[in-house]
Amino acid sequence: MEIEQAATGLIAIQLILFIGMMVFGLIAMAFWIWMLIDCLKHESSEGNDKLIWVLVIVLTNWIGALIYFFVRRPERKRELQVPLVN
Repeated sequence: MEIEQAATGLIAIQLILFIGMMVFGLIAMAFWIWMLIDCLKHESSEGNDKLIWVLVIVLTNWIGALIYFFVRRPERKRELQVPLVN
């Protein structure tokens, strides 16, 4: 009887971990796609910036998307908000 309860508890823990990993994976994939689309649509084509960022995002998956989100995206938004002084 105790063995069955232990096995049931173990199966429940494995199921919870599996579902948690699936949710994390889906969120990470959605974030990756969002950052890739953001880079393709809004990154300037001056030099190789767009190509480099797309390669970083594609080749490093969600870690590259995080790097783009925290490093380049805020910088690009600041560049767009600063008015040009003549």
